[in-house]
Amino acid sequence: MRSIWKMAAALTTAVGIPVVTHAAVLGGSYYATQYDYREFYAISDNKPFRVELAGNPYPNLPMEEVARRLLPVMQAQKPPPNLTFTYDVPAERPRPDYRLILVFNSANDLGSYAVCNGAKRFKPGTPGRVYVFAVYCRNDLALSEVTGWVSSSAPDDTGVSDLMKDLFNVIFDRSGYSFDQRSHGNFR
Repeated sequence: MRSIWKMAAALTTAVGIPVVTHAAVLGGSYYATQYDYREFYAISDNKPFRVELAGNPYPNLPMEEVARRLLPVMQAQKPPPNLTFTYDVPAERPRPDYRLILVFNSANDLGSYAVCNGAKRFKPGTPGRVYVFAVYCRNDLALSEVTGWVSSSAPDDTGVSDLMKDLFNVIFDRSGYSFDQRSHGNFR
């Protein structure tokens, strides 16, 4: 009888303790036939790599603060080349112009081709949840894309760190060169 009470107490305790998870969820990804990880490595190793942010996933924070707090998170989760993420835009855009564009709360009909060509459309955000559409561009060509979301309350929390790590591992995929072009992307 005593062991039943111990089991009941343990079960009550386990149910009563909330479990906090920060698991990032990734959606469809897509790679253009022109995507080549070796190219990404060559243009970013020991160099700055530009990131553009569009939309504000934390409406209660100014976008400047979101960007400031997000940059070290991205840098900590960066892909293997020894790159440095930057928001700096050169006075004259380089050709080719490589960049990663992160669109927060992107509209459902926003495609990666449009993003690389400057389009930015948004949908209302969900409080406590960060949605991002990541697009790796060379000039106006989308080389790769992925979507993802995570529960988050701040740009520098564990959830966003996990999301950036997972996004970077997909958007800058180094698993080989035989990609299945029938994936769930939305190149338009």
